[in-house]
Formats: sequence, structure tokens, C-alpha cells
Amino acid sequence: MAPSLTLVVDTPLAGVRRLTLNRPEKRNALNNELRGAILSALQEADADASVRVAILRGAGPCFSSGYDLSADNSVDQPFYSPGGPGQWARHVVEGWFRIWDLAKPVIAQVHGYCLAGGSELAACCDLVYVAEDARLGYPPTRLMSPPDNQFHPWLMGMRSAMEMFLTGDAITGIEAAARGFANRAVPPAQLETTVLAIAGRIALVPTELTQINKRAVHRAMEIMGLRAAIRAGTELQALAFSTAASQAYRAQFKRDGSSVRDLLSQRDAPFKDYRESEPQPGGHP
Repeated sequence: MAPSLTLVVDTPLAGVRRLTLNRPEKRNALNNELRGAILSALQEADADASVRVAILRGAGPCFSSGYDLSADNSVDQPFYSPGGPGQWARHVVEGWFRIWDLAKPVIAQVHGYCLAGGSELAACCDLVYVAEDARLGYPPTRLMSPPDNQFHPWLMGMRSAMEMFLTGDAITGIEAAARGFANRAVPPAQLETTVLAIAGRIALVPTELTQINKRAVHRAMEIMGLRAAIRAGTELQALAFSTAASQAYRAQFKRDGSSVRDLLSQRDAPFKDYRESEPQPGGHP
């Protein structure tokens, strides 16, 4: 894998590969370069016999604020996917399912904001540990569309998913663990040690067994329809993009920082949350 400044890779423990999203000035917004680097590094770890588990975390104040709305994400996508309406949603879902389909487990270490595409990335990891003061949500439901990767009903149930889709509100790390998005919420100062302890325990199990253990849980979810439902959700996301409200909002994007900030404020000001409320939660990993 060619080195990428947007992703830092290290080995904090024997058998543990750690990937740190490294765009802190952009709140680790997911552009195509970063998405490609994540997938390549995880695939490389999956093929490396010395690695038994991987960790994903974010540098700076948060895990990830979502897809990079200031970038032209239709250009230089990290892998091919068929075109037509809904191409972007299908593309990112196919990408995150590549994490799902890896042999070795991937742990998301979530602090600060974990929003929109960032929450989709975390959701496709096998285990998720969050800081208690983290904020997880999908605010684009307010003026753009439902998620590309509609994991919410599967992880959190119908009522919680419905509330998040209809309001775009965020939940805390404590709520995320209680509702089933995360395995556990811990005080921010304990997040890294908690994740490394879990990763260390997983690394004690031979990969030939770990991959079967991982696959057994996934196959049960797939028999219940998870993969088909999430893929079907990409068509509904495309339908939302065709609505007048979504088109009017997206037409204002000029792919520069000030325009994106203004439009996010336009979206969230009536709700008085996200950047329109308290300082961003969380700290450095």
C-alpha cells in the first residue's frame, strides 16, 4: 500500500494493527483518498499473517464528521461501482461491506463526533467502543436524504431508528451503547486502554477460528435480511435525492469550506445543535 498522509498506521500491540484517520483539521471528513486508504490498509492487514485484529480511530477532536462535502466525491473513487441514480450510495455501501467481509475483526474506537458517513463507517466495524460524551447521528436526514448505509433499524431497532431518521438528532455514547450501536461506552480517558485490552484478547485467538466466529454472527444477520435491506436502502437514498427539497439544498454547495459551513448552519440552526450549540465534545485519541 502506498503511504497516505490522511491515514497513520501503527502496531500498538502484537497482532494488532491500528489505523488513525488523520485529517483533524477537517474533523476526519471522508474524502475518496481517505476512504481508499482505509480500505487498502485493512485489506493489507487482513492478508498479513502477523495481524489478528485491526482498530480504527480518529485523530484530533473526533472520529469522523462524515463524508467530505467540500470535495467532488464523484471523481477518483477508490474502486469501480456501476453508475446511474444512486451510484454514490451503492458505492459507499459496497465499500463498507468490504470491512464486513474481511476475515479479521475490525474495532471502531469512537470519540467526539461520529456523524453521517462516519457513523456508517463505524457501523460496519465488528465491534464499536465509544466515549461516553461522543455524539453519533445522521443530520443529513433534515435537508438531504436518509443514510446511504441504513444500519440503524438493524443495530438499534425500529423506534430508535425512526426517531433518528425523523429528527436528525444525535445520541450520546452512553445512549449508543444502551441502544445497541456500540458494545460499550466508557469515560473518554479510558477509551484507548479499553479498546487495546479488547484487541489484545482477540489477538490471543488464532485467526483461523476468529474468522469463523466473525462469519457466524454475520451469516445470522444476513439470513434475517440485513445485507439485502441495506442495499435496498440505497435506492431510497437515491429517491430522496430527486426531491425538490434535497435538490434545492444540494444546489447551494460550492465545494469550499465557507459554503459548507454556512449550509450546515442553515440545516442545524432551527434545531440548535451540532455546530449551532455547545463546543464539540471529545479530545485527542
